[in-house]
Amino acid sequence: MDVVRPFKWFWVASIWTGIAMFDATQTVVSMRAEGMHHAWVELFATTLLAWLPWALATPLLVRLGRPYPPAYLCLSFWLTHLGALLGINLISAAWNTWLEKWLNPYQLHPPPGPFMSILFARFYNGILSALILYASILAISYVLDSRERLALQQTEAAGLNEQLSKAQLDALRRQIEPHFLFNTLNAIAGLVRENKNKEAVTMIAALSDFLRRTLEESGRQQVPLGEELEFLQKYLNIQRVRFADRLQLSMNVPADLAVAQVPFLILQPVVENAIKHGIAKRVQGGTIRIAAFHSNGMLKLNVYNDGPSLPENWEKTRSGIGITNMRTRLQGLYGDSFELSLRNQAPGGVELSLSLPFREK
Repeated sequence: MDVVRPFKWFWVASIWTGIAMFDATQTVVSMRAEGMHHAWVELFATTLLAWLPWALATPLLVRLGRPYPPAYLCLSFWLTHLGALLGINLISAAWNTWLEKWLNPYQLHPPPGPFMSILFARFYNGILSALILYASILAISYVLDSRERLALQQTEAAGLNEQLSKAQLDALRRQIEPHFLFNTLNAIAGLVRENKNKEAVTMIAALSDFLRRTLEESGRQQVPLGEELEFLQKYLNIQRVRFADRLQLSMNVPADLAVAQVPFLILQPVVENAIKHGIAKRVQGGTIRIAAFHSNGMLKLNVYNDGPSLPENWEKTRSGIGITNMRTRLQGLYGDSFELSLRNQAPGGVELSLSLPFREK
């Protein structure tokens, strides 16, 4: 791992420059305000450059903090950080001693004493401040690393949740497709038993066309409403072979809603239930009405059949995937941003209402 990521170099340099500028400015201004007489340019430069060793050492401390975090308090932890602390303090003391002897910002006469004497004094007197600086750098580094790890974990968790949601939606779709297929095959078998071979062949051809289109779109969770209605028409072509004139269809969908995104194969199981529980139970058959409209940022879909009304407690007594499967699928796609209801209509019939966020892409 890099000592400090490239985009962090700017912030490291900026922070230390700000600290150095503040310290140098405060030192010069306060001394001038007290009436002292020093070489102000040299004093400003000395105070400013005094922070350079700590600025350059920051990447090293960040790197040392990763393999030796405070959670692992052991001998190697103390020896490593103690050695780094003393080394940086020694380098800082030597650097400041050299600056003081070279620039003589305090205009001492005679100039400062022996180098080693000043170095030792600076090293000894600077241990406490060095310890505070060292601990502060490590603490900030640990906090930033923890935030980065948390953000990375949240990103990974979001990705996993998205994959899980897609897998769940795929599983639900796989439930819908065999459900439709088995019902259609049963209908074909019924036609064969009734010696309606021509109708059976027509239904098999329609089923083949429908399944081919289903496989072509198997990788998409959502499709434009126009395409969904085309799929529905293929399904209805199959059912018309079975019911003939007993099945009537009325569709009221404005052309401008054809681009609205809807879950793939969301209407087919609704219409299938309407036929199974409504039209099929009446000798005279019945009508299915499909309507769509756009209101307040929501796409409204209504599917009505004029068959028998729902019995009381129908949600508890009826089995199959039906509404429960649809609600689960919609939950995975839209969270709580949808509405789904199935209710009786006066004077008769049943209507399913579905409200989805209106999206064109």
